[in-house]
Amino acid sequence: MLSSISCYAVILEYMANIKFVVRVKQRGTRAPAYVQRIDRTPIQMTTNRKLALMMGKFTAEDAAKSLQNSQCIPELLPVQVTA
Repeated sequence: MLSSISCYAVILEYMANIKFVVRVKQRGTRAPAYVQRIDRTPIQMTTNRKLALMMGKFTAEDAAKSLQNSQCIPELLPVQVTA
């Protein structure tokens, strides 16, 4: 049986391997778009999920907030990455 400290360490290690991508559903289009780059204005998008930018939670939340308008609905998708 694992102690509570070792369980906490396992959870932290698992969470360290979680990144986020921002998927954007635009009204009138079927294919979702993903954030590819955030260093330009406007944010660069792609329909290829493999090209999506993997971000930390706070960066992904900031990108989603900047994309919120009447034309698109952003959502954060967690992605587990291997170390």
